[in-house]
Amino acid sequence: MAKVSLKHIKKIYPNAAGKKKKKGEPEHKTGHLLVTEEGVVAVNDFNLEIEDKEFIVLVGPSGCGKSTTLRMVAGLEDISGGELWIGDRLVNDVEPKDRDIAMVFQSYALYPHMSVYDNMAFSLKLSKVPADEIDKKVREAAEILDITQYLERKPKALSGGQRQRVAIGRAIVRDPAVFLMDEPLSNLDAKLRNQMRAEIIKLRQRINTTFIYVTHDQTEAMTLGDRIVIMKDGVVQQIGTPQQVFDHPVNLFVASFIGTPQMNMFEGRLIRQGQNYSVECAGITVELSADKCARLAEKGVESQDVELGVRPEHLVLGNEGIKGTVDVSELMGSSTHLHINAAGKSVVAIAMNESGVLNAYPVGSSVNMAFKGNNAHVFSKETGMNLEW
Repeated sequence: MAKVSLKHIKKIYPNAAGKKKKKGEPEHKTGHLLVTEEGVVAVNDFNLEIEDKEFIVLVGPSGCGKSTTLRMVAGLEDISGGELWIGDRLVNDVEPKDRDIAMVFQSYALYPHMSVYDNMAFSLKLSKVPADEIDKKVREAAEILDITQYLERKPKALSGGQRQRVAIGRAIVRDPAVFLMDEPLSNLDAKLRNQMRAEIIKLRQRINTTFIYVTHDQTEAMTLGDRIVIMKDGVVQQIGTPQQVFDHPVNLFVASFIGTPQMNMFEGRLIRQGQNYSVECAGITVELSADKCARLAEKGVESQDVELGVRPEHLVLGNEGIKGTVDVSELMGSSTHLHINAAGKSVVAIAMNESGVLNAYPVGSSVNMAFKGNNAHVFSKETGMNLEW
């Protein structure tokens, strides 16, 4: 088992055709990535201390640098700058096979001509581990993953979920200090993803090692991680527990990325009166909660125009509030997601399908939406940062 420390880690790819930006030419962005004299910055100043046996999830949209970061930990990508420590070893220049890590890939990467048993045993055979120990490790891993009955089968005879279990088992038998997983569930259908997510949670409890897990699926991030690292354009946006990043997003990007459906944003105005604050939006005024007022006052935030964020589950339909018209009604089983035209934009509110509520808001009907002061998030119009934090 081991701690993992990433200190000012950077990954730079040379520009196309090996051309570097001319010296003295100002830094700029190509697409969404920073371009410097050295090239395109895929990961920039990544800092993270991962505790022993902690489960860390790197999450973000495609191209944000999360898989590149994982591959640098694995040794599959060279590190352009900074220091990577696994345990008490600086491993920047250590070969992947000597880092005491195991990696599970998105594509399973199983040998099609080998049985499940041989796939799981292969790395141990290369390391010249005694045959009886190999057999013990393979069968223990197979029991943990409930694939003992498939040990003599070839990968082509297995379902996607079973193949992913084999890929995980192949990593388990190595008893690594750090377990790396690069979008291992993205090739599975929705039902299998849910099942495998639960299997990974149970697996973590049984093998109790350090995990670094990459995904673009924020549901996976919220359910699996002890802490989540949210990335955008090669830069870490926020690090925290799932509850912290959900309740206290540090900027507009995190607010919109975490949460399904995503947070609603309104044009609003923050009003300060002494140590108290309220928000005005679409003709209504809502006083902020005492803890929010205290944080804003401590930072010396003054009255200003803001982006006001409210999550769909925190909008309450009733007789008062922001007025709107239902455009779309999506029945989700226990709840209905209402897409409402309000304040010049599309807003999503969630109505629970309790007795007498189902079909209470047909398309075209008028509704009013209210929210409490403790559920309002105020973001700077200038920087996009949460004014509380």
